[in-house]
Amino acid sequence: MPFYVYILHSQEKEKFYIGFSSDIAERLVRHNKKSKGFTGTSKDWVLVYQEEFDTKTAALLREKQIKSWKSSKKIRELIALNND
Repeated sequence: MPFYVYILHSQEKEKFYIGFSSDIAERLVRHNKKSKGFTGTSKDWVLVYQEEFDTKTAALLREKQIKSWKSSKKIRELIALNND
């Protein structure tokens, strides 16, 4: 079963969210439901980037790497490279 690292963007918050899952479509639905978490306060999250991995461990390592950047500029560059 593949695992995915994904990046969501909220126009309302002008923020990115980085996560990993084996089912991005289901996760996106959950992110857009009202809840107390970071993504739960907005309902406009859209998928802007994804990478596929063979193992959960590999996806988790990549998620941590991207989160460690703490730079929306670097995240935007990653997304732009993917869209070229």
